[in-house]
Amino acid sequence: MINPSLLACDFAHLAREIRSAEEAGAHILHLDIMDGHFVPNLSIGIPIVEAIRRSTPLPLDVHLMLDEPERYVEPFRKAGADLLTVHIEVLPDPRPLLDRIRRLGAVPGLTLTPPTPVETLLPFVKECGIVLTMSVMPGFGGQQFDTAAPEKIRAIAETVSPGTLISVDGGINVDTIRSCAAAGANTFVAGTAFFGAEDRKTRMRDLLVACESQPG
Repeated sequence: MINPSLLACDFAHLAREIRSAEEAGAHILHLDIMDGHFVPNLSIGIPIVEAIRRSTPLPLDVHLMLDEPERYVEPFRKAGADLLTVHIEVLPDPRPLLDRIRRLGAVPGLTLTPPTPVETLLPFVKECGIVLTMSVMPGFGGQQFDTAAPEKIRAIAETVSPGTLISVDGGINVDTIRSCAAAGANTFVAGTAFFGAEDRKTRMRDLLVACESQPG
């Protein structure tokens, strides 16, 4: 499943960009929420998520790159988030927050940045409906893919419960998607690779073909 990241879209024409993703065959949309503290950048807030929610029936996969995610899971859920992913780096024990997200009616998820050992995440992945591996440092789009990401994905895929979304975000294109799919990823966040394409239907098809033709 290809998950277009709205961080890379043209926000001057947000509704049109969302419609373009829908027409290309997207089944979900990825939203990055940045606080300027956990990551050195700011992105969008609750009013924009509310506007996106009004613009599409697609599930919204909201990635909270925040120092204090516990303060914001409920407001973002009310704004329209269907999946809420938080960082293990700011949660020594993420289980209470994952349970809270679940009780709010959203799919709970965990993610980790490239420097974080995957072992810090593995004890908690069975509590998750989605586990996200960052294959770039979070905060900016268009970065180079971290070649260590597939091994993290493999460890996660061997540990999660059946049916869990195993996602990867950062530097995903028709070349890098293959190794991630081979490692066990089933959801691929594509920002620049998707929204930067002149023909997005063709790019969506090419990404899907690439992940399905991954090496054994």
